[in-house]
Amino acid sequence: MMPVRTLKAAALAAALSLGLMAPPPAQAAGEHIEIPNTRFSFDGLFGTFDRGELQRGFQVYKEVCSACHAMHLLSYRNLREIGLSEAEVAAIAASYQIQDGPNDNGEMFERPGRASDRFRRPFANDAAARAANNGALPPDLSVITKARHGGADYIHALLVGYEDPPPAGVTVMEGMHYNKYFPGHQIAMAPPINSDGQVQYADGTRATVDQMSRDVSAFLAWAAEPELETRRAMGVRVILFLIILGGLTYAVKRKVWADVH
Repeated sequence: MMPVRTLKAAALAAALSLGLMAPPPAQAAGEHIEIPNTRFSFDGLFGTFDRGELQRGFQVYKEVCSACHAMHLLSYRNLREIGLSEAEVAAIAASYQIQDGPNDNGEMFERPGRASDRFRRPFANDAAARAANNGALPPDLSVITKARHGGADYIHALLVGYEDPPPAGVTVMEGMHYNKYFPGHQIAMAPPINSDGQVQYADGTRATVDQMSRDVSAFLAWAAEPELETRRAMGVRVILFLIILGGLTYAVKRKVWADVH
């Protein structure tokens, strides 16, 4: 039987494949949108996550994206994997009020978050989320990079691809925004990262729109596939083992058949 997390991720990925915020207009037949290669540190067989980049990306998510988008498949304790200490994780979790209960009186109550809690959802339910976003449902971002062709490259391109005003001759529907990398080019989500310095990085990195978009895209890639480095390391070890085994097998074969003419 598939794990619950896997089933949730698969279902969420299928749902998100319909659109980042709302179903886009039909893409013109034959139209191909070229997504730029952002060249992340985790690209390639030997790529690894940059912990500083992941921590900055979490900051962007926390200060910008979390107002609308949940990441409910993550727990606060998972942030230890991006280089945060137990004390830092505990402080982050405690900064949120989490609904719990019922208590001895049968009532729900709120308490400070704990490291074991899932990331708090910004809305109580989907109806509340739609009501706050003009009918559009902000998707959970836990596995968004797995739900989009292009992964983190696509997310980065989407965040920097807004154009206002739109190109000449393009009519944007009411409540929509032009984005050159979104299928159909009209998206319900307003540009979430829209100005340099929108966040203040603790490590002194200059927070340009491109940098913030890159950092949060890397964080979302890690969130969707936190085991990536472990899996790649295991793959390299297996390949090395097979190479050595193949060499030994060939050497034994030559030894065994050396006297056969």
